[in-house]
Amino acid sequence: MYSGDRYLADALAACGATHFFHVPLLLPGAVKAMQAAGVLPVVAHGEKAAAYMADGYARASGRIGLCGAQQIGAANLAAGLLDALMARSPVLALTGGSTAATRDRNQYQEVDQQPIFAGLTKMTSRIDLVSRLPDMLGQAMRVATGGAPGPVHLELAGFTGAVLNDPMDPAPLPDPAFASCPAVRHAAPAADIRRAADLLRHAMRPVVIAGSGIRASGAQEALAAFVRRHGLPLATSLDAKAVLRESDPLSLGVCGIYSREAANRAVSEADLVLFVGTMAGSMTTTGWKVPQPGIAAIQIDVDARELGRNYPLQAALCGDPKTILEQFSAALTDMPVRRDWLRHVEELRADWTQAAAPAEMSDALPIRPERLCRILSEELPEGALLVVDTGHAAAWAARHIYLDRRGQGLLRAAGSLGWSYPASLGAKCAQPDRPVLCFTGDGGFLYHMSEMETARRYGINTVTIVSNNNGLSQEKPVWADNADHDHHWRFSPVDYAAAARAFGCKSCRVERPGELGPALRSAIKEDAPVIVEVMTDILALHPPAWTPSDPARFY
Repeated sequence: MYSGDRYLADALAACGATHFFHVPLLLPGAVKAMQAAGVLPVVAHGEKAAAYMADGYARASGRIGLCGAQQIGAANLAAGLLDALMARSPVLALTGGSTAATRDRNQYQEVDQQPIFAGLTKMTSRIDLVSRLPDMLGQAMRVATGGAPGPVHLELAGFTGAVLNDPMDPAPLPDPAFASCPAVRHAAPAADIRRAADLLRHAMRPVVIAGSGIRASGAQEALAAFVRRHGLPLATSLDAKAVLRESDPLSLGVCGIYSREAANRAVSEADLVLFVGTMAGSMTTTGWKVPQPGIAAIQIDVDARELGRNYPLQAALCGDPKTILEQFSAALTDMPVRRDWLRHVEELRADWTQAAAPAEMSDALPIRPERLCRILSEELPEGALLVVDTGHAAAWAARHIYLDRRGQGLLRAAGSLGWSYPASLGAKCAQPDRPVLCFTGDGGFLYHMSEMETARRYGINTVTIVSNNNGLSQEKPVWADNADHDHHWRFSPVDYAAAARAFGCKSCRVERPGELGPALRSAIKEDAPVIVEVMTDILALHPPAWTPSDPARFY
């Protein structure tokens, strides 16, 4: 008997899926069929963590990440899709659901899932008949990878999705072209390219700002070639940090709220900004202050709704960033050589290097996070992927992580604290031969540290650096140094290295800067999940972002 379970497994395998991250009990028949078809089911300890794993998988590979949960776990799974939505990550969530016989009758553990998922996905729909699985699965995949990528959801009738147990006739499998993004590469109209090229040609102090759309488009090499060919300084969001090596004279680093002063200063002095694959949101533009409103601007984005949303545009280029950058570059003839502007950019870079050095080379105890990041940068091997949490981990990474070796990459949480550890496990599943490291704080690691057992059980061999300052130090200013409020942000001491060993993972605790390099080198060589706990200074706070109203300020 051919069933929906078998069809789902065949479809996922045919589309190149390798892992399905879930919490039981969902689709037991399909899960068995998946494993037989070469799609490994990974059972996590929480639905949100499973969604984060699928998200990390999708961002690392460009393929659709798959996650699922039985009916009662659907709300938890939905919470894990928010980061994928904000980061434009193609994730397919499958959940058990209501049936025509039980709907609106107070069936045990049954709620209407559609409103829950509606605000967290590009598409949510029900499958009540197994005959609808082929067309709905294909539609969900097209939505997930078409245009601006994003998460989608299918609710399968029955507590565990039992509708797929039903027999069905064999049907065509989904188009594998829509199993990864970008599924379609749209070019921009020639007239729009000419208008943008004329604007850029006449600018004296242009800057490019790139965001996560570069990753979704696979446009890293195209963007690097574009800025180098035309001599354009590049600032990025943290998610696009790896486009240029840090040593490249055109690399300004990360701009926005988590930023280097050199990047924000250069962006504030530009007379034209080219936004590429970024929605120009508050994080990248320091609350829409850098660049200042009214700046001459060009924007490239696959989603027409984002063009001009936050900055009025002189030219809007709608389509695939990689394709448009290639069009744009071909149209940019007779570009001026902006020696004075590039010399000034180099001065800003030098100012940053000089100002950052004391903290990055500090031997203070507890360890300064800037020093941790500098040593981590020196030890990251070629081809390594660094997965970074939000909050202080993101702020320190934006300022003090240097990606200067071939093939290095970085993924960061779009805003969900605790995302990075399970996401790093998903990323490693997507790229098993690549070194994958996670950088998080103790506050973020506490969210999903139970997934250490998942990593051990499935042999997902990542290296996780936990910056342990025994607190949520970024919250310190909220409590105004009032000792009566310390328990709101200071944690009880926890030995994460000992906890990791209790989970069966390898681990070490680092208390001095000189110990960190050898510890990281040893961890990267291990064929096992490793936790490196680094004791850092709870009083170290990242500086506020530089804005034009501020004097030059570094520390």
